[in-house]
Amino acid sequence: MPKQSRPKVVIIGAGFGGLAAARALKRAPVDIKIIDRRNYHLFQPLLYQVATADLSPADVAWPIRGIFSGQKNVSVALTEVLDVDKNSQHVITGEGQFDYDHLIVASGAHHSYFGRDEWERHAPGLKRIIDATEIRKQVLMAFERAEISNSDAEQRRQLTFVVVGGGPTGVEMAGAIAELANHALAADFHRINSRDARIILIEAGPRVLGTFPENLSNKAHTSLEKLGVEVMVNTRVEDITEAGVQLSDTFIPSACKVWGAGVAVKNVGRWLDAPTDRTGRVAVTDTLCLPGHPNVYVIGDAAQVPWKDGLDVPGIAPAAKQGGKYVGKRIAALAKGQPHDRPFRYRHAGNLATIGRHAAVIDFGKLQLSGFVAWWLWGIAHIYFLIGVRNPIFVAMNWFWSYLTFSKGARLITGLSPLHEDHDTEPEEPVRAAE
Repeated sequence: MPKQSRPKVVIIGAGFGGLAAARALKRAPVDIKIIDRRNYHLFQPLLYQVATADLSPADVAWPIRGIFSGQKNVSVALTEVLDVDKNSQHVITGEGQFDYDHLIVASGAHHSYFGRDEWERHAPGLKRIIDATEIRKQVLMAFERAEISNSDAEQRRQLTFVVVGGGPTGVEMAGAIAELANHALAADFHRINSRDARIILIEAGPRVLGTFPENLSNKAHTSLEKLGVEVMVNTRVEDITEAGVQLSDTFIPSACKVWGAGVAVKNVGRWLDAPTDRTGRVAVTDTLCLPGHPNVYVIGDAAQVPWKDGLDVPGIAPAAKQGGKYVGKRIAALAKGQPHDRPFRYRHAGNLATIGRHAAVIDFGKLQLSGFVAWWLWGIAHIYFLIGVRNPIFVAMNWFWSYLTFSKGARLITGLSPLHEDHDTEPEEPVRAAE
């Protein structure tokens, strides 16, 4: 097809859904424009390992241009989306507008503080590289401050780590901080014992990993306690300040707090002038289209897609990839003049969560696993997800070496150090070419 008559496909977001859609259009007679505020694709499931010094940012993020360097129908625009004009069919950005024949919104989700956005400065969430490096800095600085403090009360506050939210992110973060304190840092300090660290996981619901079967949830709870994590369920956070965390009946002095309790979708409803649910997701048809606009697709975390038993398709990486692949194939068929009316069907592969270096829980429906075998399967599943983005062998070798030696190879405190606030801010670590 002559280039000037080829359909234009604009993809907002280079997450799992956006990448899957672009790849599904590799051989289609279309021209693709990927728009993202960052120049890299982030492998979010391993972001907590950056936050706890297992991996560096360069291990979990790769430049978008590098990923698509061999796909000639893809170009990339590093800019921020401001609005979408559905009538004239163009996306308005900070660097101008981009016309489209087909639009795919795959912008992902951000952490939500349920109306208490002021908590973010004291308890960062974990959705971006900058979040992970900030949490890593706070965790490591807490041990450093405790080491030089002459106050027993301040030492205890510095060595108290509070993770809010008992979903996979919270469980994995709490377990990883416990491993860091119990093993990797155990020989690094002389005035304090890092094993004295107190790690608290707070969940408002009746159990951690509430979307997992109850027996796996209970096993995860037990595994956390074996690591020394204090698990508080049926407990609501009333306030978060620099000094600590206020519960309904007690105050926990803590210098380092991590938020993992909720997510929300920003801007998509406003861009598309469409109603949203309470988390900001836009309802779509069974072909993942915006109702009334068959050339506008919403996928991944930004889409509310009915699934089964009154539930929606979960906001996890496999769902985003399936949605992106489906939409890409649909647009490819339409560009070739072929019908594509088959509705989207989500295939649930299971839920996974890891607790430390020896335990994980996996729900494959009829097959449920926990413990050491589940931990290895969790690792294999994540390496499989890395295939096609970059060579996964390097990450696998890092994991294996860390497993054998208990080492944490990325224990860098980057950014402005609170111990030296009069110094210039150090540059953040690069992600391959640039972050």
